[in-house]
Amino acid sequence: MCRNITTLRGLEPAATDQEIEAAAIQYVRKVTGVTRVSDATREAFDEAVRAVAAATVRVLADLPERRQPPSTVPPLRREDVQARIAARVAAREAHERAHDEGRAHTHDEHGAMVTAD
Repeated sequence: MCRNITTLRGLEPAATDQEIEAAAIQYVRKVTGVTRVSDATREAFDEAVRAVAAATVRVLADLPERRQPPSTVPPLRREDVQARIAARVAAREAHERAHDEGRAHTHDEHGAMVTAD
């Protein structure tokens, strides 16, 4: 099993749609070898994620309750992961704002925006 997919059955509170989708994305990435979705792979990848997420929702609903909760906390429930996601979203929004405002900028070796300010 892919080590990046966490156990969702038995979580309190129950797994969110976002957690289920994240697990589905990890599964589809693992089995397809697609790490970055391109225009050529987007439609098939997105459809596979939807199908896996739907199957996950069904199996979690159909299985009996767990006797013990999972031993690990899903990444989306960890403060450090939430902080990294928030930082990425803020950087993406700042980058989009720079484009919208016509501000000149470049990108560093990791693709992060570098402004002339």
